[in-house]
Amino acid sequence: METGRRLSDSPSLTQASKQIRRYGLEADIDPQAVLVAVRLLAAGARLGQAAEAHFARFGLSTGRYRLLAALEDSDGELSPSHLAAVLGVTRATVTGLIDGLEQQGLVCRRASAEDGRATVAVLTARGAQQLRDVAPEHFGRLQAMVGGLTPEERTVFLELLERVSEGIDALTD
Repeated sequence: METGRRLSDSPSLTQASKQIRRYGLEADIDPQAVLVAVRLLAAGARLGQAAEAHFARFGLSTGRYRLLAALEDSDGELSPSHLAAVLGVTRATVTGLIDGLEQQGLVCRRASAEDGRATVAVLTARGAQQLRDVAPEHFGRLQAMVGGLTPEERTVFLELLERVSEGIDALTD
């Protein structure tokens, strides 16, 4: 994985403007808006790679960690369909995550108390311990990742991130 690469290295506003002109879109498209979006996509890709490397230290993937955390946040059990909704992934993805976590002994499946035909994923004692063991380093590294921002900047960043997140559907609509 690349380290130390700055998002400001590529592309530049000049490059974005040149691409927009190349396609004759300068009347309709703001190069700075495109640049912000492109750099956000690049940051997201780098963050995804870094998160996978981070969770690999603990024998997990980002998806497996998120599933464990979702179970913990829901008093230790959820149906696969509810997990899929919480995590924003398909039911098939959740099944694969549960399979892997079950092999690690971090979750188990059992019949739902509400509907005996359905199953729920349950956080095991070992899974809960794994989350406790990971927590100090995990949260410390998350704090370090944004350590260059003041509390005020983090507040603004969260507000901006929420607004940008509301526009994500523009890529899929």
